[in-house]
Amino acid sequence: MRIRATVAAVSGALALTAFVAPAAHAAGSTTLAVTFSSVQVNGGKAVVVPATGSVKFSITYKVTHAAGLKSSDFFTVPVIYHGSAIKSSEYGVAPSDLPSCTNTSSTVESCKATLSAGHNDMVNSTAGTWQAGGIAFDKNGNPAVFANNLGKVSVQRLSKLTVNAAPEPVKKGKTVTVTGTLTRANWDAAKYSGYAGQSVKLQFRKKGSSTYTTLKTVTSSSTGALKTTTTATVDGYYRYSFAGTSTTPTVSATGDYVDVQ
Repeated sequence: MRIRATVAAVSGALALTAFVAPAAHAAGSTTLAVTFSSVQVNGGKAVVVPATGSVKFSITYKVTHAAGLKSSDFFTVPVIYHGSAIKSSEYGVAPSDLPSCTNTSSTVESCKATLSAGHNDMVNSTAGTWQAGGIAFDKNGNPAVFANNLGKVSVQRLSKLTVNAAPEPVKKGKTVTVTGTLTRANWDAAKYSGYAGQSVKLQFRKKGSSTYTTLKTVTSSSTGALKTTTTATVDGYYRYSFAGTSTTPTVSATGDYVDVQ
């Protein structure tokens, strides 16, 4: 779900409407002796969001509470958000269902939640580093604890890469022209757009081998287009490979086979 500070419900907090009961709108909130720790998002991997649709990922964390506090006295919600603090963040993602928590001691709970992030939850300019955080609510649904900066999360725009090597077949010693396109999710437009000015490697794998070697580096055009030439020597597969950036994951095209005669 998308979180916007402009729809704050209580004390300037982000509105987590999937969790907050009607009582959450009552005036005033309580103080809870609750802390979050050991937060891990998506197993430590980047959250890569497509141009349309969504991607699911998990968050695990621990909650430590006062000895006299029972599980029925509060509940917690993990979030990822863009910015310095949950309350001031305009973009974020929270789970649609309450997390599953298990008591590991009289004061500690181990929790896990599943979140779903889609292009409607963010804009292109927010790709990159996000933060993990947590909110603890009292039994009446009032947000009482906002735990910020519990760990960095990389949120990236899904990338795609194509390749076509021609002619097929080709005579040994002749020129092979290799074209392709590097695109990535454009969340603002809900489509894939060319990724311009990026260094992309042209690689070759000889027939019967499992290893690609780099032949040269090509820069993508303003539309993400790639084009270069090489000399045909032996049968094998050509592909483009992109190392990725802080906002876009690495991606390699499926090799295109060329028969050399």
